[in-house]
Amino acid sequence: MRLALIQSNPVVGDIGGNAAALLDAYWRACERGADLVVSPELALTGYPPEDLVLKSAFVDANVDSLRRLAGAVGGVPFVVGFVERLPGREATDLLGEYDHLANAAAVLRDGAVEAVYRKQRLPNYGVFDEKRYFHAGDEAVVFDVGGVPVGVTVCEDQWAADGPVAQAAAAGARVVVNVNASPFVIGKRAARDRWALRHTTTHGVWFAYLNMVGGQDDVVFDGDSFLMAPSGRVVARAAQFSEDLLLADIPASLAEGDGDWPEPAQRLDPDGEAYTALVLATRDYARKNGFSRALLGLSGGVDSALVAAIAADALGADRVTTVAMPSPYSSQGSLTDAEALAANLGVRHLVIPIDAPMKAFDEALGELFAGTASGLAEENVQSRIRGSLLMAISNKFGDLLLSTGNKSEYAVGYATLYGDMAGGFAPIKDVSKTRVYRLCRWRNAVEGRDLIPRAILDKEPSAELRPDQRDSDSLPPYQEVLDPILECYVERDRSVAEIVAETGLDAGVVAAVAALVDRAEYKRRQSAPGPKITPKAFGKDRRVPITQAWTLAPGATGDAET
Repeated sequence: MRLALIQSNPVVGDIGGNAAALLDAYWRACERGADLVVSPELALTGYPPEDLVLKSAFVDANVDSLRRLAGAVGGVPFVVGFVERLPGREATDLLGEYDHLANAAAVLRDGAVEAVYRKQRLPNYGVFDEKRYFHAGDEAVVFDVGGVPVGVTVCEDQWAADGPVAQAAAAGARVVVNVNASPFVIGKRAARDRWALRHTTTHGVWFAYLNMVGGQDDVVFDGDSFLMAPSGRVVARAAQFSEDLLLADIPASLAEGDGDWPEPAQRLDPDGEAYTALVLATRDYARKNGFSRALLGLSGGVDSALVAAIAADALGADRVTTVAMPSPYSSQGSLTDAEALAANLGVRHLVIPIDAPMKAFDEALGELFAGTASGLAEENVQSRIRGSLLMAISNKFGDLLLSTGNKSEYAVGYATLYGDMAGGFAPIKDVSKTRVYRLCRWRNAVEGRDLIPRAILDKEPSAELRPDQRDSDSLPPYQEVLDPILECYVERDRSVAEIVAETGLDAGVVAAVAALVDRAEYKRRQSAPGPKITPKAFGKDRRVPITQAWTLAPGATGDAET
């Protein structure tokens, strides 16, 4: 049985375009001898469709498209993910008529819908809200392909020992296909492989894991589809982070030893996966939202350097503009480092000094601010001038403005609303400062030279909003103190006491950092979306009230906004 896995990159809501791409891939697979063709979870609508499924016209359009797709399919069965409107179910809650939906996979063959499988395990955590929209199924679907019984499951269905995969095997399936829209997270591939290994070795089935690929707002899908034999050996694997059509022959005997298996391609290391995910997410956010060019402020620091490299790799150097906006506090080294990076990348680089706008603000606010010491407000004016200039260029020429803040800064509020937080997309929003350096070094190693100049990586971080300013004036050291605290507090929901016990760090420092995180929630709510690459990103993953008195840690002083 020749199995074809379509690792596609759908656009949410482009039902007609998605259907056309699926049908084209189906016939290409058939021409190459496929006996079964499979598409990802909700491949027809794109994932996640979110509240689009509350629109009756949207659901109707996807059902109509599925019927047309079925009419175009021949004798080779085609598994297609879609939103099913369930018949004969009474409305039970405020969702009313829209409470009749299932996350489903249809088996199309000979011009008709032969069977429909309904996802049984509906994730409702992190970025997932499937119980808001869908009813869970409870029945296995097993169909025949040339004498081989094949079972269908959807995504979360595989994350259970005695769940839908076991049910399909009990119903006679010798091959189980698991169709996914599984977002990328660093290290997640190992967990997927472990579950597949458990299913294959426990139930003696061939297990085909098919994942979507591409960026969708704040998530990115990594593909990395595979076929695992009953022994637990991965015998075929698709590309990471790119569309692919994986064909693999399961022997008629269903014995692994009867197959001729090519060696699966080499996988990226964790830093390579993270960097490639950020590039794909940036490319697809721009492409799917109608942007062909990107723009960013280039300070000469490491964060904007990484974003510039990501943008150039995502869109092409000829489609990226960087802008240096020096103030009287900007060092000459920052300007020359920014120029060197732009030259290395081959991007267009502009220099727009902000001395004159700063003087204009001083004059406008001079009388009101008279008699007060210069401080945070004056520093933030500089950042907001830069944000306004970048937004003006974006508005004028239609470039997508990329924010350059990292996860460590967003966590503690070391960022300026309407200043350096301005932008339409934040590529490194889920990248800690420590990982920023690692990704820069990874990119340089791939290039075989210092694409990102060594001076940028070696200098001490500074916002350069006042004389001799350093990040360490306001924050603990990133790698040794701040980022370990943030990982515990943000990603693992540890308390201050638990963090102190686990890390041995000073209790006052831990409490102060936790307080900064809590107080900065209002800023993060106003930030641009950015791709999730860690187990818990800011946004849908972490939903903490702005106004609350539970987690505010005592003992913190100061305001980290710059």
